[in-house]
Amino acid sequence: MSSNSKSKKLTLLSLILMIFTSVFGFANMPRSFYLMGYGAIPWYILSAITFFIPYAFMMAEYGAAFKDEKGGIYSWMEKSVGAKYAFMGTFMWYASYIIWMVNICSTLWIPLSNAIFGKDTTSSWGFLGLNSTQVLGVLGIVWIIFVTFTASKGLEKITKITSIGGSAVALLNIVLLISAIIVLIANGGHLAEPITSIKSFVHSPNPSYQTPISVLAFIVFAIFGYGGIEVVGGLVDETENAEVTFPKGITISAIIIAIGYSIGIFLCGIFTNWNTALSSKDVNIGNIAYSLMHNLGYQLGHSFGMNEASSILVGDWIARFVGLSMFLALTGAFFTLCYSPLKQIIEGTPKKLWPGNLAEIKDGMPINAMRVQCIVVVIFIILVSFGGDVAAKFFNKLILMTNVAMTMPYVFLSTAFISFKKKTEIKKPFEVYKTKKSTLIATIVVTFTIAFANFFTIIEPATKGNISDTLFSIIGPVFFIIVAILMYNSYEKKYIIKGKNKNKTL
Repeated sequence: MSSNSKSKKLTLLSLILMIFTSVFGFANMPRSFYLMGYGAIPWYILSAITFFIPYAFMMAEYGAAFKDEKGGIYSWMEKSVGAKYAFMGTFMWYASYIIWMVNICSTLWIPLSNAIFGKDTTSSWGFLGLNSTQVLGVLGIVWIIFVTFTASKGLEKITKITSIGGSAVALLNIVLLISAIIVLIANGGHLAEPITSIKSFVHSPNPSYQTPISVLAFIVFAIFGYGGIEVVGGLVDETENAEVTFPKGITISAIIIAIGYSIGIFLCGIFTNWNTALSSKDVNIGNIAYSLMHNLGYQLGHSFGMNEASSILVGDWIARFVGLSMFLALTGAFFTLCYSPLKQIIEGTPKKLWPGNLAEIKDGMPINAMRVQCIVVVIFIILVSFGGDVAAKFFNKLILMTNVAMTMPYVFLSTAFISFKKKTEIKKPFEVYKTKKSTLIATIVVTFTIAFANFFTIIEPATKGNISDTLFSIIGPVFFIIVAILMYNSYEKKYIIKGKNKNKTL
């Protein structure tokens, strides 16, 4: 780090905005309302109680205890349980984010298209004889190169971009809140989606979400809507007064996000009647955020006494604003996720585990590893964009393999928490779970919730007759764990066991 590193440390606000862009998905609220109506709210509250908030407190305790460690979740698990255990969990988690980046490089342009044109036009994009898939691929390659180059300049650049993304999402939520209240007042306090009884918070207005299996599928959706808070683990050592700021940032963020999701879903019902606005075949899970917010603008226009054409125009501009905000939020999340997971696995693990100078750190950044990561992502994008249907199907299988693998580290971290609490030699300046009983209860509840969500994610395709998708969901974590074990065993044989034998001969 340079001599002015103190000025580059993350403040509480910067940390909260980073967590916000990494975890909070604005689109989750309109999607949840589309799937379950008000019935989504109890499940988000339950998921926050059984997973997100207790898990966030665990991350806060880890972060405060290991405030000087640069390896993030790898260091946390390595100090609590052991190196091989930590490497298995972190490697699987990191590999999943590689696939996530490849996917986002192509889909990032959909919200941008909505911001510019008012709708998704990406399927019609063509340039110099390239079809839309290839154009999106080229844009994705340019994007990952740009992000890698910018992020490699230091944390200060990343912080500025994630702050813009976090601020954009915060502003979008303010627009939703204020506009919904204006519409409610204009309608004399009447909700567009009426609350007839307690059943309104249990049953879904969506005909596709009437069975126990479909409700279970939504619970999984709600749980995974809270994922990603462990990503900021690699930023503890970059946080100003980390011992205090980091747990405070995680706690504040967790509470805001948990409350925000439930309030946001309720606000959707203020200005949107499900049967009138969302039952059309043109509305789907992909465009619901734009459709619902367009309806907000339309209703807002009517609240101010505008005519039909003017109200539609207000709706168009709010939908464009949603597209821009979601583009900026995805950009902020992308910058954090292209750097933080890699930083944790590189800085936490032994340098000799990685070939050549891959583990070298310059100005606090794993620049060489970031460049290799960029090349890997570019290769994947080229294969998917220019490889035809076979390559596209292969990538879809990779996504299936990483769906569960991305969340398995939650189980690794929650399980390791018991060992972490038992080790009295680890100084714990911030503690929420102060007794063995509270630690055990929190660990069991969090681990069971994640295990349940993953189990259902795995079996859900099989319940619809798609056995291959279920098999690939199982193969993913198993494959990544085997690769991690082989890598670590190779390192042990080369350096640890060999070193011990050498000392014995001496």
